[in-house]
Amino acid sequence: MDSDRERIVSFTRRALVLGGVKGALVATLAARLGWLQLAEASHFQTLAENNRINMKLIAPTRGLIYDRSGAKLAENKQDFRVLITPELTDDMEASLDKFSRILPLRPSEKTSVLTRAKQQPRFVPIEIIGNLSWEQVAAIEVNMPDLPGISIDVGQRRNYPEGPATAHVVGYVGSVSKDDQTNDPVLSLPGFRIGKTGLEKEFEIDLRGIAGTSRIEVNVAGRTVRELTRDEGQAGVDLTLSIDLGLQKKVQEALSSEKSASAVVMDAHTGAVYALASSPSFDPNLFTTGISQDAWDALNNDEANPLNNKAAGGTYPPGSTFKMMTAIAGLEAGVIKPTTRFYCPGHYDIGDHRFHCWKQGGHGSVDLKAALSQSCDTYFYSISRDIGIDKIAAVARRFGLGAVQDIELPEERKGTVPDQAWKMKEYKKKWEPGETVLASIGQGYLLSTPLQLAVMTARLVNGGKAVKPWLIGRVHDRKAPNALRSWGAVSVLPQHLEAVKVGMDAVVNDEHGTAHASAIKVEGREMGGKTGTAQVKRITMQERSEGVTKQEDQPWKFRHHALFVGYAPMHAPRYVTCVVVEHGGSGSGAAAPIARDILTAAQEISPDTKNMFKPAPDKKENEA
Repeated sequence: MDSDRERIVSFTRRALVLGGVKGALVATLAARLGWLQLAEASHFQTLAENNRINMKLIAPTRGLIYDRSGAKLAENKQDFRVLITPELTDDMEASLDKFSRILPLRPSEKTSVLTRAKQQPRFVPIEIIGNLSWEQVAAIEVNMPDLPGISIDVGQRRNYPEGPATAHVVGYVGSVSKDDQTNDPVLSLPGFRIGKTGLEKEFEIDLRGIAGTSRIEVNVAGRTVRELTRDEGQAGVDLTLSIDLGLQKKVQEALSSEKSASAVVMDAHTGAVYALASSPSFDPNLFTTGISQDAWDALNNDEANPLNNKAAGGTYPPGSTFKMMTAIAGLEAGVIKPTTRFYCPGHYDIGDHRFHCWKQGGHGSVDLKAALSQSCDTYFYSISRDIGIDKIAAVARRFGLGAVQDIELPEERKGTVPDQAWKMKEYKKKWEPGETVLASIGQGYLLSTPLQLAVMTARLVNGGKAVKPWLIGRVHDRKAPNALRSWGAVSVLPQHLEAVKVGMDAVVNDEHGTAHASAIKVEGREMGGKTGTAQVKRITMQERSEGVTKQEDQPWKFRHHALFVGYAPMHAPRYVTCVVVEHGGSGSGAAAPIARDILTAAQEISPDTKNMFKPAPDKKENEA
């Protein structure tokens, strides 16, 4: 009995201990649960919300680009595209093969899709192809039951209505490369495009805008259930250019008669660029959805370099278009007066080296007017050594050569205006007298862009205003700074400008002028200017003695460049132009006729009389 009683007491004691421990555990759990539900409720609510809600970036609408009258040069088009979601198909390759029977895919396109499918979650759609027509969309929709994982989406793509006519000014957009990546997360969006050349590149940040956001509810697998809120972000700004589309197309058409050429038309007084063209051109729309390898290779392998913006980035010896700089340097140094005459026997000798004039037999006795109008090389040879290269270079720089003009194009190049210090720095050699002789007629180390030569011409004929070229007239509804700029003055005497202009007038309108055959015959619309022919292949003394091969008999790449700088109307210059025909043979034969057509068109269109287009700042037009 006693032992039974002891066992009962012992069991009861143990039961009480165990019950107390269990009670303590339950009380601890209850306290912890209460703490989590009450004190920590907001914290865990936030965590749960974050697990349920995802933030998604929305690509901003890209800003539009207009010409000076409001014609669209870059816009956004509705883009139907095909997507494939890997998790919705058991065999991606089979789905792509079936799709290819409806809309053929290049092997590279198929490989790209399969590669991206391995790099991202299977529920994320991948773009197969874009820019579909209504007919293509309809064909795909009809066959959708047989295309597992494939769907059609609607987005936006960049469109360039004028295509090649404005390609080198506006530029184009393309896919974001590794080197393009910045801290902006919008660059990581699939299919996002950024500016690669031209104004699209230079004003990328302004045109891009600010990405929007979408708060979406997702399930445990991360797939979208519904959209909760949406912020469209901020569209990019619109740009209005100084370019006149009508004149731009006329210039592009005029250049198309040559294998490779470029031209600039600008306002002599305001610096507004009305046309800037390079030929051959290309269709920038090829790049909006991804250019094919064959098309890319064709553009890159073309010896005429269609992708190059030659008007702003091509550098050429200015040839005889530089003679006005030598003339002003001579006038300023007191080496010549407008009436000073030199005899041209057809050559100029320095020691045992002979420099030839372009005219065999020479021009005879010429003054400054005749030397410019007939482009007598010997006249400028004769005065160059007394002036010196440093003074010639200083004048050239004052007129805009050898320096970027800060036009809003990333392709603009500086060119070269050499002097003694430059050669010592570049080549560790002293300047030679013969190099001054070559520089006096725009040869040797001298290099300039068509844009720089147009600026030089403007400063020569506008009374000495130090104008600089500009393209952007408005950003949204605000006038751009350059459009409002008041230009300073070039340090040059008016009588020196007048003496040079008299010679340039005679180049075209005197019967002995080198461009007389290209004169504008309409009274009040006459043009003046200067021809230039720049050697590409140096002609040796032996070749001269044996008889120089005619330009037309030379391989194209060895022919001289042809140049012409001009202005109109002659008596009150408003428009200036520079035309460069690569390997065109001669300025009078190839470049001057094109310049005549361009200046005739400029005076007919009169872009300076058109008010700058003012887009609405709060309206974004996207063509359906």
